[in-house]
Amino acid sequence: MTRDLLVRGFDDETHSGLGSAAENLGVSLNSIVKDAVDKWLKNYSQIPKKHDLILYANTESILHLLRSMDNVAKDTGWFRCFCGPPAHPVTKILNKMHWFDATTYPYNISQKNIKKFFSSAIEKISKMAKGRQVCLFDFVIEDYAKISLKDAIRLETGYNSNRLSGLVFCPYQASILEKEISSVMEMFEIHDQVFIVKNSDVYKLHITKENIHKLFLS
Repeated sequence: MTRDLLVRGFDDETHSGLGSAAENLGVSLNSIVKDAVDKWLKNYSQIPKKHDLILYANTESILHLLRSMDNVAKDTGWFRCFCGPPAHPVTKILNKMHWFDATTYPYNISQKNIKKFFSSAIEKISKMAKGRQVCLFDFVIEDYAKISLKDAIRLETGYNSNRLSGLVFCPYQASILEKEISSVMEMFEIHDQVFIVKNSDVYKLHITKENIHKLFLS
């Protein structure tokens, strides 16, 4: 049994563009919309377990992003949570916005206890989320990278073998790009997506390994 679907919010330009596309393809406008909905439902049925890298220009940039993301995550039912150093500016703002703080206190990270620290945080989040998909910002990994970037990369790589259901964002200040190029490239490779945040703008960085001949092609 088919049903009619009322789609609001299409402006004249979008509607005209869809109409032209349908005419060029020799299909109905309904077919295009139904195909888009079918693809979205297929992707939606697959529980996301994203692990993304966010490079932020400065404190103001990451705070602006967090405030914007808070509105979306709250409205759509994500379990909002974070880990962060007590002195970090984001800790105060995220507590004020009622994000769950999975950080272990007293806050003391070292090469000796870091694995236990993160295992405890993930356990807390899994328990408190109660089946909901999480939206997690982990600022502790950035703090730990100051002790050992290589160990931070090793921890991030290990997380990929047993991910939480939802979205996990690892924010690093963009100054990390000044580190050894091999470590920077490894950071890019172990994350699903890389975003750069500057002021209120978000850029997605596309990293692909290319053949040297591409340097001679437009």
